[in-house]
Amino acid sequence: MTEEEKKEMWSKAQTTGAIIERSGTKFNSATNKDVALMDAQTRLQSGGGLFGDGLSLGGVINNNQSSQNIGTYGMPINQFLWKGALETINFMPLNSADPVGGTILTDWYSTNSNENERCKLNIFITGKELKTQNLKVTSFCQEFKNQKWLSKQVDQDNNIKIENAILNKAKKIRLESS
Repeated sequence: MTEEEKKEMWSKAQTTGAIIERSGTKFNSATNKDVALMDAQTRLQSGGGLFGDGLSLGGVINNNQSSQNIGTYGMPINQFLWKGALETINFMPLNSADPVGGTILTDWYSTNSNENERCKLNIFITGKELKTQNLKVTSFCQEFKNQKWLSKQVDQDNNIKIENAILNKAKKIRLESS
C-alpha cells in the first residue's frame, strides 16, 4: 500500500470507532479496544486479520512449491479451528484471543431472557491438525442469588456440544477455502 493510499484510507475514518466498524473485525471494541483497533488496522491494510493471511514460509523452504504441511509464522495452531471457534462464539464478548498460544477466553455473557445467569468459555486449540483432540472447551456458569454471583455446576455435555459446533464450523470453512 502506498503512502498516498494510506493517507486516503485514514482520511475517511475520523474516529477509531469508524475504523473498527469498517474493518469487519470480530473483536469487541467495548471489551478490548486496543486489540479491536489493532485487528481493524491490519484488516484494512492487508485484507486479513491480526496476521493478515499469515506469513507463509513455503516459498522460502520449498522454493515456492506449494505444500499443505508448511505452517504460518505466528499461528502454530490449526487456522480452521481458530476461525471456526471465533465464528461460533461471535455473539459473546471476548476477553482475550491469542492465536499464537491457541487460547480464546470470553467474558461473562448472559441473555436478556435470563439475566440472573451468566457463562463464559475458555477455548484451547493445541495442534495444527483439524482433529477433535486439538480442541478443548471449558465453560463456567454463575447464578445471581442473594446479591452475589455463585458458581453453578456445568453440564460437561454442553462443552462437548460447543466443541462439536466449532469442529463443524471449522470443517465448513476448510471446505469453502479449497
